[in-house]
Amino acid sequence: MRYKVDFLVIGSGIAGLSYALKVAEYGKVCILTKDEAAEGSTKYAQGGIAAVMYSPDNYEKHIKDTLIAGDGLCNENAVRLTITQSTERIKELIDWGTNFDKNNRGVYDLAREGGHSEFRILHHQDNTGFEIERALLKKVKNHPNIILREQHFTIDLLTQHHLGEEVTRHRKDIKCFGAYVMNKDNGSIDTYLAKITILCTGGLGNVYSTTVNPVVATGDGCAMVHRAKGLLKDMEFVQFHPTSLYNPTEKPSFLITEAMRGAGGILKTLDGKAFMEKYDKRKELATRDIVTRAIDNEMKMRGEDYVYLDCRSISKQEIMHHFPNIYAKCLEIGINITKDMIPVVPASHFSCGGIVVNENGQTTIKNLYASGECSCTGLHGANRLASNSLLESVVYSHRAAIHSIEKVNQAEFCEAIPDWDAEGTVLNEEISLVTQTEKELQQIMSNYVGIIRSNLRLKRAFDRTLLIYKETEELYQRSVLTPKLCELRNLIACSYLIIKMAMQRKESVGLHYSIDYPPKNK
Repeated sequence: MRYKVDFLVIGSGIAGLSYALKVAEYGKVCILTKDEAAEGSTKYAQGGIAAVMYSPDNYEKHIKDTLIAGDGLCNENAVRLTITQSTERIKELIDWGTNFDKNNRGVYDLAREGGHSEFRILHHQDNTGFEIERALLKKVKNHPNIILREQHFTIDLLTQHHLGEEVTRHRKDIKCFGAYVMNKDNGSIDTYLAKITILCTGGLGNVYSTTVNPVVATGDGCAMVHRAKGLLKDMEFVQFHPTSLYNPTEKPSFLITEAMRGAGGILKTLDGKAFMEKYDKRKELATRDIVTRAIDNEMKMRGEDYVYLDCRSISKQEIMHHFPNIYAKCLEIGINITKDMIPVVPASHFSCGGIVVNENGQTTIKNLYASGECSCTGLHGANRLASNSLLESVVYSHRAAIHSIEKVNQAEFCEAIPDWDAEGTVLNEEISLVTQTEKELQQIMSNYVGIIRSNLRLKRAFDRTLLIYKETEELYQRSVLTPKLCELRNLIACSYLIIKMAMQRKESVGLHYSIDYPPKNK
C-alpha cells in the first residue's frame, strides 16, 4: 500500500504527540508507533519535568545547573533556549489536560533532584510521564486531522538512495521523502510518502543488558538516520540511572526515581554504611554520573551485586502521597520501604547524544526533523540534568512544529519512490538466532562499554560488534523481515556508534569515564 500525508510523525511519546497537535491545523498528520501508542519512555518517566515556576528560582539558576551537569560540553545557546521557554511549555501541557500535583496551599508541589539548586520538578505522584501521555493521547485521538496507527514499525527512511542515486555523508542535499513501514498485524511493508517527517523514536537503552527503558527502546531513529547518511554526535554519553530496583528476573528494570533521594533517601552498603560523602560534597544529590560511578565502585570493591537505598527517614505520609507506585512495586516483592531498605543497582537510562538537530529541530537531512531522546540538541552535553528530558521534548517539538508549518507547502511528494522490494527473501529458519545475538550484543556493551571504560575494552567491543554486524546483515539481506530482526539491526548500529565515538573521545568527561584518562575536576 502507498499512503500520502503532509506530516509523518514516527513515535507517540511526548515529543511526537505534542508536535502532531501543533501541526494538525496545517495538513494531514499520521502518527506511526511500533507498539501500543502509550508504550514508550514517556510513560515510564517517574520523576517529573523541570521548569522555572516560582521565586526564588529563576532561569539563570536552572541554566547554571544544566551547564554544570553537562561537564563543559553543553551548547549554551540550546540550554538558554530550552530553559527560558520552560514556563510557557508547562502552561501548555496544563492547558492540554495534564494534572501536576499541588500542595495544600494550591501551588505546584515542586520536587528537587540531583544537580538542581532549587525545587523545580513538577510531578504527578511518581508517574508523571504516564499522566502527560494520558492527557496528550486523549487530545490526539479526538483530533480529526490526526491518524494514529499502532503496531506499525518503521524500517527505513526514504531518500534519493531509493531512486538509485548515490547518497554519501558528504552530500549536502540529502532529502527525506517519508518511510518504509511494516504493518505488524499483516506483515505488509507499506510506502508512506510525506512532505515533512519527524523522528520521535525515543532511546536506545536496550543495547545494554540492564535498562529501565521499555523493550521498544531499540535506537530505531538513530539507526535509520545513520543508514540514511545523516549526522549524529555524542553517542558515547549514555546515562546510567543510579537506582533501579535490584530484581534480576525482571526486564526492563523498575526505576526508583531520583526524587526519593531528593526527599531524603540515603545510599548505603550492605552493612548499612552511607558512602556518598566519600565521592562528592553534595552526597546523594550529586549529578547522576557521579552517583552511578560511586555505586559501581562500591559494588566492585566489595564484590556485591547491589547497594541499598534507605528511605526509612521519609515519612509514610510523604511516601504514600509522592511515591505510591514505588511503594506498591516494592511491596510486591516483599519490601516495605517504610521499614526496609531498597536494593538498587545502576541501569542504562538515557542517551544524551543522537541525531544532530539545530534550534528548530532540523536534522542534516532536508525535510526531516527529530525531537526527544533520539535527537542531540546540545542541551545535555556530557551528562543530562535530571528531569530536563521531557522539557527538551516539548520545547523542540514546539520549535520544529513552527518551522515545519512554514516549510510544508514548499515540499513535494516524491512519487518516483518505488515500493518495498522483497524479491529473493525467504522465511529463514535461522531467524531464531536473533534473540541469542541480541543477548550477546547486550553482554558486550554492558561488559566493555558501560559505566567504566578503557581503550582495551572498547577495542574488544568494536571487534566483536563488527563480527555480529556482518552476520546480521547477511541474515537481513536474505530473510523475510520481522520486527525483531529490524530491531537487532538497529541495536547493532547504535552500539557501533557508541563504541566508535567513545574510542574517539580521548578524555574522561561526564558519562564517558575511561581508566586510561584522568577525570576532569568538577
